[in-house]
Amino acid sequence: MRKEEWLKKGYVDEAIPEGVNLKAEIKRLCKEKNAVILGHFYQADEIQEIADFIGDSLALAQWAAKTDADIIVMCGVHFMGETAKILCPDKKVLIPDLNAGCSLADSCPADKLAEFIEANPGHTVISYVNTSAAVKALTDVVVTSTNAKQIVESFPEDQKIIFGPDKNLGNYINAITGRNMLLWDGACHVHEKFSVEKILELKKQYPDAAVLVHPECKGAVAKLADKVASTAGLLKYAMGSEKKDFIVATESGILYEMRKKCPDKHFIPAPPEDSTCACNECNFMRLNTLGKLYNTLKYEWPEVKVEPGIAEKAIIPIQRMLEISSKLGL
Repeated sequence: MRKEEWLKKGYVDEAIPEGVNLKAEIKRLCKEKNAVILGHFYQADEIQEIADFIGDSLALAQWAAKTDADIIVMCGVHFMGETAKILCPDKKVLIPDLNAGCSLADSCPADKLAEFIEANPGHTVISYVNTSAAVKALTDVVVTSTNAKQIVESFPEDQKIIFGPDKNLGNYINAITGRNMLLWDGACHVHEKFSVEKILELKKQYPDAAVLVHPECKGAVAKLADKVASTAGLLKYAMGSEKKDFIVATESGILYEMRKKCPDKHFIPAPPEDSTCACNECNFMRLNTLGKLYNTLKYEWPEVKVEPGIAEKAIIPIQRMLEISSKLGL
């Protein structure tokens, strides 16, 4: 019955004995099983602290593609686990909680996208990495926020393009490239919540602060930015800037790495518009915990699976992204 209960919950729901040093045990299990822990910048601090590699979606895909580990534990959300499994079909890919989904990926069901593509023939399909494997299988090339501009610009200016699912990222790329891509109407529930008013309030408190904005934010928020970039790009900008204060409009997990890399600088999370909370967190990303990570390594479950026929198609646009990124030095 216990296994059936785990299946329903999507994670190993077993109590951990009192006194267990989770971090030490996780490290021991990784060494014993030749496992590597990949963590996204949006994970909780304690997950980032123990991960073997921390990065954005592009970096995690690149790392997964080259690791010699037998087991990959993806501390992120489900589509990231799928991407790792597609790139490493012979490796076991685990995720601490199968319920760690993505509102942006959910906004673009594969059957609806297929209908959209059919209704707009003659378009190259560019899909954001925040999509299911089934959507990637319908795609010509995948992009991340790190490489979206450069990959879009690698196509002829008159090439008709469908871009999805993030309309905010698509609008931003259209604006800075002069393109007129046809956009899918999707958005990230975290980045949609940032407001112009609350950022302006913070600017009054910190007038010399640089505003860092992720391109999944609304256009009005992006216009306030000193820098619009992926999480990795925002981190790089902060490290190279002479500024001491930064207002950060992206998921607040990135603050861990920012503070680690720039201990002499002050990072202020931009709050969501509909809350008195001082930061904006992704509830899906935060489903992964040290306890679940420990149990996942112990029982080697939940395992991420991708249907072979879908994986065979989905790997083509992913590899195309990695090849273009490599040529561009990204």
